Amino acid sequence: MTALRPLGATGVPVSAITLGGSPLGSMPETFGYEVGESDAIALVRAVLDSGIRTIDTANGYSNGRSEERIGRAIDEVGGLPADAVVITKVDAQGGDYSGDRIRRSLDESRERLGIDPLPVVHLHDPEFHDFGELTAPGGAVDALVTARESGEIGHLGLAGGDVRQMRRYLDLGVFEVLLVHNRWTLVDRSAEQLLAQASAAGMGIVNAAVLGGGILTGTRRTGDRYGYRTAPAEVLAAIDAMHEVCRRHATDLGTAAIRFSTRDPRVHTTVIGLSKTERIAPTLAAAEADLPEELWAELEALLPAPEHWLDAPAR
Repeated sequence: MTALRPLGATGVPVSAITLGGSPLGSMPETFGYEVGESDAIALVRAVLDSGIRTIDTANGYSNGRSEERIGRAIDEVGGLPADAVVITKVDAQGGDYSGDRIRRSLDESRERLGIDPLPVVHLHDPEFHDFGELTAPGGAVDALVTARESGEIGHLGLAGGDVRQMRRYLDLGVFEVLLVHNRWTLVDRSAEQLLAQASAAGMGIVNAAVLGGGILTGTRRTGDRYGYRTAPAEVLAAIDAMHEVCRRHATDLGTAAIRFSTRDPRVHTTVIGLSKTERIAPTLAAAEADLPEELWAELEALLPAPEHWLDAPAR
């Protein structure tokens, strides 16, 4: 029996690891490789038969292909298992992030996934849009709150990057779940205050992109990019040094990066993007790896200075 935990005050049961659905639609421009439809469906089927009981996706991942492939896998296994949950996100269409667009996004996700009501839905990447427009009466946030009140969705989440913009939305007090990405990892702590605020409010906390797009696996398959941008030399040096520390402690950087998140009691689930079924078992093992305190102390000493984080503190 897989150990589940509630996603904060929502009570939605989640596993320590969540399958990240962004690679499933095939995003070679982001991840450096393609994922075929049959491979993606096979992966989701394998996940649904594993200790991973939570799947994260979004309306906009590969123009809906991620949701479509997840939905097909669910259909092939005869429906979503009772102990599994799929979390999705509403997305803008072009520059349209209106209330009408939110309603269409929800309809599209329900159709693709074959899930109704949707248990948890995030407002996705609002930092790239006008705060005033999204929060105006009848706007995107209003539409999501209305959908929750009507039972179309179970719980409302906020998923994005720039912590300064995310804090503005969190302060609205309408969100129940917070998803941060690339900003609570071995090399970046931009989300510290945001996590503290969400935890104090009893929100569910989802930590995504803890591998920084792949660079924290130690393979550098994404080159010198961290968090979708070229990493500073100081971050690259820290990653190389951390890789050596992990080697001396008979582990690997990817395991340490995953365990960094899962060992934080504030984090309810950690999103890991997978594209191969053979990565399921080692990912689950990494989530529970028994790593020595000496390792964590050495890694912490290598943390880059705040000015090198994605959201460097204001001076």
